[in-house]
Amino acid sequence: MLVKTYGSAVYGIHATTITIEVNVFPGVRFSLVGLPDNAVKESQQRIDSALREVGYKIPGKKIIINMAPADIRKEGSAYDLPLAIGILTATEQIACDKLEKFVIMGELSLDGSLVPIKGVLPMAIQAREEGFEGLILPKANAREAAVVNKLKIYGADNISEVIGFLKGDVEIQPTEVDTRAEFYAHLNKFPHDFADVKGQENVKRALEIAAAGGHNIIMIGPPGAGKTMLAKRIPGILPPLSLQEALETTKIHSVAGTLEKDSSLITQRPFRSPHHTISDVVHG
Repeated sequence: MLVKTYGSAVYGIHATTITIEVNVFPGVRFSLVGLPDNAVKESQQRIDSALREVGYKIPGKKIIINMAPADIRKEGSAYDLPLAIGILTATEQIACDKLEKFVIMGELSLDGSLVPIKGVLPMAIQAREEGFEGLILPKANAREAAVVNKLKIYGADNISEVIGFLKGDVEIQPTEVDTRAEFYAHLNKFPHDFADVKGQENVKRALEIAAAGGHNIIMIGPPGAGKTMLAKRIPGILPPLSLQEALETTKIHSVAGTLEKDSSLITQRPFRSPHHTISDVVHG
């Protein structure tokens, strides 16, 4: 029985929909093709353990899985869940007639629970553009994906919930985020306030001019002089992000995997701190 499930691959800050085709024949073999990397190939062991924990299994049959388009390299462990659902449906362990409506992504633990993944926001944007009804993914990523409107986001804790949802036995409420309300609610909440700086009048004046005019700044001084402390507070005097800039920034952090758990939208201009050893110590 040939079954198709849908996943997503992230390249840069954009996503491409991946069609996962699963076919079953008499025999004993598990073949995974379509340029998967080692992390994807290792999914067989994770899927086998997770399915056994929830009362299913990979049967002793010849299973061929193709990840199309076959000329694009598939990387990471986030394909565990769509592969597992494809295997269960193709081997007729579960019946589901709505797989074509969903993009499914998630990494499986050996006990069947779902582990958060990277790049969820670009995946959600691409799923909406291609007309999918919903996105099924780990619950920890649900608020991040729910920033995208006109797409139902279903967050699950484990593969058992996903199986029940697809069979119609379990109801998962879609995660909803009012993007504009979230954006404006946190727009002026800064972890570091420029007003906290005592003294350093010349430096503060220089930072204000640079922020107002959009200039670059180079700060030179011995360790402990306050360079990083001042730099952390520059976002607080910069113009606020627009909603489009906030979405672009969130996409980058989503792909990098640096978003906090259960976060949705980055609303402040980001600050990146290099390691403290970047400063040279000058000995007189």
